[in-house]
Amino acid sequence: MTVRIQAAIADPDAARATVSLLHQLPDAEAAAPIGDSVALLDHLATLAGTGVAELPEVLLVHERIGPVPALELIRDVALRFPAVGTVLVTADTSPAGYSAAMDAGARGVVGLPLAYEELAARVQAAAQWSGGVRRHLGAATGPEAFGGPGGTLVTVSGAKGGVGATVAAVQLALAARAAGRHVALADLDLQSGDVASYLDVQFRRSVADLAGIKDISPRVLQDAVFTHHTGLGLLLAPSEGERGEDVDDRAARQTLSALRSRYDVVVLDCGSQVTTPNAAAVELADVALLVTTPDVISVRGAKRMLRLWDRLQIRKAEDTVVLVNRLTRNTEIQPSIIARATGTTVARTSVPAAFKELQPLVDAGRLQDLEQKSTVRQALWAVAGELGLTTVPDQAGPGGPGGPGGPGGPGAHGGGAQRALSAGAGPGAGAAGVRGGGPAPQVTPPDDRPALPPGAPGGPGAPAPGPGGAPGGAPGAAPGSAPGRRGRRWGDRGQVSVEFAGMLPLIALVLVVVWQFVLVGYTYSLAGNAADMAARAAAVGGSADEAAAAAEEDLPDAWDASVSVSSSNGVTTATVDLKVPVLFPGGVDFPFTVSGTAGATDEGG
Repeated sequence: MTVRIQAAIADPDAARATVSLLHQLPDAEAAAPIGDSVALLDHLATLAGTGVAELPEVLLVHERIGPVPALELIRDVALRFPAVGTVLVTADTSPAGYSAAMDAGARGVVGLPLAYEELAARVQAAAQWSGGVRRHLGAATGPEAFGGPGGTLVTVSGAKGGVGATVAAVQLALAARAAGRHVALADLDLQSGDVASYLDVQFRRSVADLAGIKDISPRVLQDAVFTHHTGLGLLLAPSEGERGEDVDDRAARQTLSALRSRYDVVVLDCGSQVTTPNAAAVELADVALLVTTPDVISVRGAKRMLRLWDRLQIRKAEDTVVLVNRLTRNTEIQPSIIARATGTTVARTSVPAAFKELQPLVDAGRLQDLEQKSTVRQALWAVAGELGLTTVPDQAGPGGPGGPGGPGGPGAHGGGAQRALSAGAGPGAGAAGVRGGGPAPQVTPPDDRPALPPGAPGGPGAPAPGPGGAPGGAPGAAPGSAPGRRGRRWGDRGQVSVEFAGMLPLIALVLVVVWQFVLVGYTYSLAGNAADMAARAAAVGGSADEAAAAAEEDLPDAWDASVSVSSSNGVTTATVDLKVPVLFPGGVDFPFTVSGTAGATDEGG
């Protein structure tokens, strides 16, 4: 059997030497090396979306790979792609280094410089282990069955404090749960997170309790996650803000990998400050949502956040989705302006300002009880549809192991939400699976709920009767429904009118200049023709008055001509001077003249 080997090596010289050595191994097929750990994970996720059989049997990870360190990369691969045998290539072959590699999930360690015999032995052992795992996974039907790259990871960040990022994160998670997805809501605003307050939850465990654990097993994760009565799995911020410092980059990545392996959708409230944990989350996210309000300060905050992400090489602006919150009819800064100012994709659905709807529920800590007719809920659930979070996965069965809502059931995830947004898919439209998976049809959600109809909360975006029978009133309604039409009626059209009004003076000025140039050219043509007529009249013996009359015969009344005639060496020359009118002939003339000259041979006796 041919063993497929993928090398992850950043140094070009080391990559060439390693691939050359791999080609000498019997029954080995070495792929082109990948020099970036993030690109490697994307590549493996794409292959996994097609099937386990497409993944390479062996992965060689060089110790100097980046930006994700080698051991963290091995740990992530072991959690997300258990059918791949990973071998660490390192100069540290001490017992401590070997133990660290094994703890991370490596199946072997090869010392530098590479030796053929040692490399062949480690590759063969990793390939045999990979084959055994694949045979096991091929027969697995329980919740531990391999599910590809894991759940959809969505981060919700605020351009500044108080723009509504936590409300958006909670409602997005509720919308995904209503669609039958297995959903986790994690609070990575570690010092001032309010998810617990919005949902009136008191729980002694938090994300900080996972920071010191090297291998987060399903049981450990279950102990740290609070199961809310809505069905959401809540991983809360620590009640003591100083404990947030215990969560570093390694702990954040390990926690997120564990969550993705157990949930269809993971929604993260990242707050409005960039810290090491939420920076790692934004980097790993399938969808990074940045919430802003339509005012100058918030838009500046959004631009500042995007520039910071870019400088830290976390995420580019074009890979970010901006959600406009608290939009009103009279807001001057419309979503189209925000899109141009930030260089991002702005969600088509904006959230209206509705403080009266939210305030009582926020004060009571019962944000999950927001009514279906609430405009805020309708808008946020429509955004969940745009991001592909309400696409019901097609798995083993409703509520069963591996099925929608079942424990650990992988779904058809919405990693292609960015593409769906830019391609013009309507709110609620199903997005492509994470990093290569295809769209999934609807199935019946758990708890004997009927399948979500088009336009229902979290359902696909076709129009449907809303609360009270009003068409298009249901959360997740498509742009064709009443809320969508109303939003666009006063959303973009006013901005277009303002921009057109601002362009009118420039357009008028251009037209005036073009018309004046036309008049100048026409005057030159008239002067030349009049001079030719005057020269002919004088050449046949006509007087100066007759020549002037001939020159003015075909001239329009608005042009007054000055004619002069001279004769020399048998040639009569006539010159006609005309003044150029300003815009309207017959009115004001420019203080300069246009001259036309013509000559004719004397024919008089």
